[in-house]
Amino acid sequence: MKASSSSAPNGELALRVIALDKDTNSNGDIYAGWLMSQMDLAAASMAGRIAKGRTATVSVKQLDFLSPVRIGAEVSCYARMVNIGTSSMHIEVEVWTRDNHQNTPRKVTEGVFVLVAIDDSGRIRAVPAGE
Repeated sequence: MKASSSSAPNGELALRVIALDKDTNSNGDIYAGWLMSQMDLAAASMAGRIAKGRTATVSVKQLDFLSPVRIGAEVSCYARMVNIGTSSMHIEVEVWTRDNHQNTPRKVTEGVFVLVAIDDSGRIRAVPAGE
């Protein structure tokens, strides 16, 4: 995945949260792990709708952190289906933020998450056809 200079998000809005001071590192920036967790939630939300049930993240193909996230920023995760296999789904997630008292959003992170459909026992199952 290449970092793009897009001026608008790709995909559908899947999650929006506010970055809080409890989520910062010693430099006052939001932890990368916290941001990755939000992205995983956004990807899982889309995957669950497509799979019509439980899913599990099996890998993150690529994750690029483009810019730090500041305390108090509105964090918006946009998800876009890249590929659906027999049981797996590749979902691109872009994170855009809007800092306090600003109107212009900026892209801060992007990545591709791979999730699989699973049954009630946690075994991999097929994604329903036609999705």
